[in-house]
Amino acid sequence: MEATKSLKAKNLFSQNAIWLVLIVLILAISVMDVNFLSVTTFRDMLIQSSTRLIIALGAAFVLITAGTDLSAGRVVGLTAVVSASMLQMSDYGSRFFPNLPQMSMIIPIAIAIFIGLLIGLLNGFIVAKFHVPPFIATLGTMVAVYGANSIYFDMPPNNSQPIGGLRKDFSELGTGSIGSGQFSLPYIVLIAIFVAFVVWVVFNKTRLGKNMYAIGGNIQAAHVSGINVAKNLMWLYAIAGALYGLAGVLEAARTGGATNNYGNMYELDAIAACVVGGVSTTGGVGRVKGIVAGVLIFTVINYGLTFIGISPYWQLIIKGLIIVVAVAFDIRKYVAKK
Repeated sequence: MEATKSLKAKNLFSQNAIWLVLIVLILAISVMDVNFLSVTTFRDMLIQSSTRLIIALGAAFVLITAGTDLSAGRVVGLTAVVSASMLQMSDYGSRFFPNLPQMSMIIPIAIAIFIGLLIGLLNGFIVAKFHVPPFIATLGTMVAVYGANSIYFDMPPNNSQPIGGLRKDFSELGTGSIGSGQFSLPYIVLIAIFVAFVVWVVFNKTRLGKNMYAIGGNIQAAHVSGINVAKNLMWLYAIAGALYGLAGVLEAARTGGATNNYGNMYELDAIAACVVGGVSTTGGVGRVKGIVAGVLIFTVINYGLTFIGISPYWQLIIKGLIIVVAVAFDIRKYVAKK
């Protein structure tokens, strides 16, 4: 009986260890500065986490299939620029498209998300049909997307000027909230929660989710069991791209503008958050709950260490060490199973 209780306690601890790490991290920063424990601080961190969570959830679709998507950040940048360029105020002096009529906000947002989906579909097609390693395929896409974004951003009359003057209804997506004051609920946080719920449903309640885990666990066994691996991979990469597109739109709305350098290195933060959150680099393992915790941990590191005056360079070192340790533990578990 005691042994059973001990085993249950051990399993409970291992399943929730990342949340304990998050709590310890928050408490440690709070000891150094008690002002860190405020509603305003946590609200700001949730807002910062929202777009990063959506990107990480997209990256997880690829990582669980034992792939890697390096194009995420550049897709975020492209979709941020595209959506912002079409959603400027009509009386703004430096409009990207001076003669573009005002349109429903849904149209530019849908266009941006669709662009992200197409890029993801292209990644999936290259990986599934040409058997190019995901690392190489998405590295190529990352470079090409940045080039395309820079060409678009440099078009006259914009000529590489930061895009600003966004419409109020668009900016509200990133800065507005339900209610007022420090206890208000930001729209961007609610959108991220909704996306996380939808991804949880896809992961756990759909055939695509089951096939995703099967492909990541053993791609040869997935083939033998009758799963159309190529088709499923293209769907998974396409969904990931659409999520990057949504994140790009929200990032433009949150910051009130966009440049072609938006999203730079976001893919590394997303992959790191996934790995720290328990998504295995060898494929077949990953849960939404862990991804959320991983994103929050890196947000606390970024925001919290800045809050107590730690140099951003030290923050990079700490993040790097966390990533290496997380991957090392993941590989050890994989080797132990072998």
